[in-house]
Amino acid sequence: MSSEVTKPDEVTLRARLATLVQEHRDLDAAIDAMEKSGSDQLALSRLKKRKLYLKDEIAEINTNLLPDIIA
Repeated sequence: MSSEVTKPDEVTLRARLATLVQEHRDLDAAIDAMEKSGSDQLALSRLKKRKLYLKDEIAEINTNLLPDIIA
């Protein structure tokens, strides 16, 4: 069974990846601002969890986009 990504799927994955990376950067900036201002810890915790979720999703998409390399 082949795990190759077809061209339309690759375009879709790359678009999704770009969106996720941008959201991850935006969350990073928001978290920094909240930490400096001493904002609500619950909201800060939720943003950090969302950022971790995005990191995992980004890693999964990158894995799907990169071909398997047999060592």
